[in-house]
Amino acid sequence: MPFRWNAREHLALLMYVVKWLLIAAPLGAAVGSLVALFLWLLDKVTDFRWEHPWILFLLPAGGVAIGLMYRLLGRSVEGGSNLIVEQIHEPGGGIPSRMAPLVLIGTIITHLFGGSAGREGTAVQMGGSLASTFCRWLRLNEADTRILLMAGVAAGFGAVFGTPLSGAVFAMEVLAIGTLNYQALIPCLAASIIGDAVTSAWGIQHSHYRILAGSGASLIPHAPGLNWLLLGKVAIAALVFGLASVLFSELAHSAQRIFKRLVRWPVLRPALGGLVIIALVYLVGTRDYLGLGVSADPVHPNAVTIQSCFLVGGATWWSWWWKILFTVVTISSGFKGGEVTPLFFIGAALGNVLARILGAPVDLFAGLGFVAVFAGAANTPLACTLMAVELFAPGNGELLSSGFVVYAAVACCFAYLISGHSGIYLSQRIGSPKIDSPSIPPDGSLREARDNRRGLGDAIAGIAARRAKITPTTPEVDAMDEDSTGKV
Repeated sequence: MPFRWNAREHLALLMYVVKWLLIAAPLGAAVGSLVALFLWLLDKVTDFRWEHPWILFLLPAGGVAIGLMYRLLGRSVEGGSNLIVEQIHEPGGGIPSRMAPLVLIGTIITHLFGGSAGREGTAVQMGGSLASTFCRWLRLNEADTRILLMAGVAAGFGAVFGTPLSGAVFAMEVLAIGTLNYQALIPCLAASIIGDAVTSAWGIQHSHYRILAGSGASLIPHAPGLNWLLLGKVAIAALVFGLASVLFSELAHSAQRIFKRLVRWPVLRPALGGLVIIALVYLVGTRDYLGLGVSADPVHPNAVTIQSCFLVGGATWWSWWWKILFTVVTISSGFKGGEVTPLFFIGAALGNVLARILGAPVDLFAGLGFVAVFAGAANTPLACTLMAVELFAPGNGELLSSGFVVYAAVACCFAYLISGHSGIYLSQRIGSPKIDSPSIPPDGSLREARDNRRGLGDAIAGIAARRAKITPTTPEVDAMDEDSTGKV
């Protein structure tokens, strides 16, 4: 058989790599610098809120300011992360450059006054906005525009969490369930690595989490790297993590519709949300569930935080639920930010509880819940498994040798599967369904799958209709049920 080698093909591949490195490197640097500014401002306003607790009472006014800002300047970018996903699938009008400053200012206002939100959504939107601007400058075609938008998402995600590998995979995995576009691998990887490096070069320090449970927990002498009893407990916990992700996603989508029906003028919806948050603070009797919740303020060192959830007794039995409620009200009423850091909190707190119930290491289950609830809500099991390694394994060789990667993979994959066709990104496509079902449209979006799915309310209405011997009809869609992209 003759030796066959096409030098022209490899030269073309080399040029492809060089081309995308030249484009993705400056994009990653720009996104990394903007993320560094965002994280620095976030630290400053969080410190200010801790020092001046009375500022919480201005949360409704801050919400009105955000509502007015988007009403006057940001109607075209209200779709947020879903808009970016849609533009990657079907490039059209592009993403306006003003998305970046608007979401940056809106998120800072949210955290200044005490809204329970994250930072991933902001970083991803800033990355997508800058990438779209680069596309217009370079006059890229549709195929290259899709790839560069993905690179912008990767840069934002990798830079904001200090996880460049999971940032690259997240950008490819979040677009469509069950499919990956490997054409974007090099651009996403380059942009994410450079974005993270530039953010660190600006002196930004990311949060560190420590899992001390290692190979000493093994119960099988001849297999010290994997404890099968512990693996079974991880699988059980993963099912709960997946259900928690469904609970969060469905509450968030339902609450958004409720706020739209209660308050017709969008500017005032965050004001109502702010009042509800203040009421929740006094109902629960703590401010632990405001803001990011990564670490405690100096005045309340015993507060429930993500970091405290890695310790025995570091969370109450219902901390995970209260964080869900605070975040759902904040995001659904119109405040800006992201859902991912709150999902980290929810997962870590729930893992803390499940570890006590199942008799497992608390820090291990907090870490697994940290990534698994996010995996279920975003439908990104591969990215979240990599994130577990990037966040928890550095400097801890014993953790890696204890089978931690297997535990993380099982937790993320099981949570992803049990979450079904639900999620926080309704524009996410269903490339490969998790299970065949007539309610899942081929190559449709999660929004379409959700609209086709019968819920508890539909079942109750059906029972009532049968008892009354009438045929239930589909109610007309109210205009207020439409999201910012015009889709119901």
